[in-house]
Amino acid sequence: QVQLVESGGGLVQAGGSLRLSCAASGRTFGRYAMGWFRQAPGKERAFVAVISWMNSITYYADSVKGRFTISRDNVKNTVYLQMNSQKPEDTGIYYCAAGQSLAGKTRAEYEYWGQGTQVTVSS
Repeated sequence: QVQLVESGGGLVQAGGSLRLSCAASGRTFGRYAMGWFRQAPGKERAFVAVISWMNSITYYADSVKGRFTISRDNVKNTVYLQMNSQKPEDTGIYYCAAGQSLAGKTRAEYEYWGQGTQVTVSS
């Protein structure tokens, strides 16, 4: 069982930066791929980034490549999402998720989800 708690959301102007954190409970954190998804108003929850549990392989959605960076600290049981050069279209609820696939990009590959944190980017 893994419990996830996100933090770090808020209001930022376009071009600004935020760093999201996701703290995980459970002794097997290091064996889960950790992903970030976001859900914009009226849209489905969509993949943003993932970091694998082995070798910290990372993948990003095309819309955030070069602007967002995902990282993890297996000692602190925490995964981060550094968001730079933010755009209004980055607005949404950001969810952290844990899954046992190597580096899943779909919601179905994740077993555990956090409650989400709101990110609002103003123009």
